[in-house]
Amino acid sequence: MNNSALVKKKHKASLRRRKTLVAYSFILPNLIDFFVFTFVPIVFSLILSFTQWDAGNPIKFIGLDNFVEMFTKDKSFRIALVNTLYYTVATVPITLVISLALAILMNKQLRGRVFFRAVIFFPYVASLVSIAVVWMALFNPDRGPVNGILMSLGIENPPRWAASSVWAMPTIIGLTVWKNMGYYMIVFLAALQGVSGELYEAASLDGANKWQQFRNVTWPGITPTTFFVLLMLMVTTFKSYDIMYITTQGGPGEATKVLAYHIFNSAFVSSRFGYASAVSIVLLAIVLVVTIFQFKGEKKFTNY
Repeated sequence: MNNSALVKKKHKASLRRRKTLVAYSFILPNLIDFFVFTFVPIVFSLILSFTQWDAGNPIKFIGLDNFVEMFTKDKSFRIALVNTLYYTVATVPITLVISLALAILMNKQLRGRVFFRAVIFFPYVASLVSIAVVWMALFNPDRGPVNGILMSLGIENPPRWAASSVWAMPTIIGLTVWKNMGYYMIVFLAALQGVSGELYEAASLDGANKWQQFRNVTWPGITPTTFFVLLMLMVTTFKSYDIMYITTQGGPGEATKVLAYHIFNSAFVSSRFGYASAVSIVLLAIVLVVTIFQFKGEKKFTNY
C-alpha cells in the first residue's frame, strides 16, 4: 500500500471517529438523564425491595419477606391490583375507540372542524387539577348537572358517582378518557391523513361501502399508529396515580386505590420504603410482561 492510500485510509478512519463522537455527543445528555433518573432508581428500588427501611433507621435486609407479605397478608395490595386491572382494561379500549372515532370525524370536510379539534384537544393540555374539579362538579351526586338531567328524565335515585364504591371507578375512567382522548385523536388524525387517497378511490370504484373501505383501507393503514397508541395507553394507565390522588384519594374505602397509589401510601404515609419498592417492582414486572406480549403480537397485528 502506497503512502497516499495509507493517508487516505487514516483520514477516512479519523472522519468516521469524529462523526461517531458527534453522534454520541447528541445522545449523551439523554443517556445521562436515563442513567441518573431512571436506571439508578430502578436498581436501587430493586435492592431496597429486599430490605426493611423507614428512612430513619439503618436499612435491614429481610430477603423475600416483603413479597411474601404482599401476596399473602396485604389485602390492600390485592384490591389495588384488581382495581388497576379494572381501570386499565376499561380505559384503554374506550379511549382508543373514541379517539379513533373522533379522528375519523374530524378528518372530514366539516364546517368549524379546526375549532372542534381545539375544543376536544383542550382537556389534554389543561391542568389536571382544573379538569378534575370540573369533572367532579359535573358528577356531583347532590348538585351536579348530570344527576339533575337524570332526575328530570324520571330517574329518582341516580348514581352517587365518586361517592359510591360501585360508581367511583367508572367516574375516574370517564375523567381519564375525557382528559386523554384529544391527544390520541390528534395522533390518529395524523395517521389518517397519511393514508393515500388513491386507495379510497380504487376501493370506491370496486364498489366498497364505507365500512369496507375502513376495514380494508383505513384500518391496515393506521395499524402502526394503533399499536403505538395501544402501547402508550397500557403503560400510562398501569402507572396512573395523579387522577386518583386529586379526586378520590383511593376512596370511597379502597374502591379507586390502584397499585401506584398503594406504593405512594406505603412509602410516604406509612414510611415503609422497602415494602413500597417491592410493590413497585411487581408493577414494573407487570408492565414489562404486558409490553413484551404487545411487541410479540406486533408483527401479526401491524401492517407496514
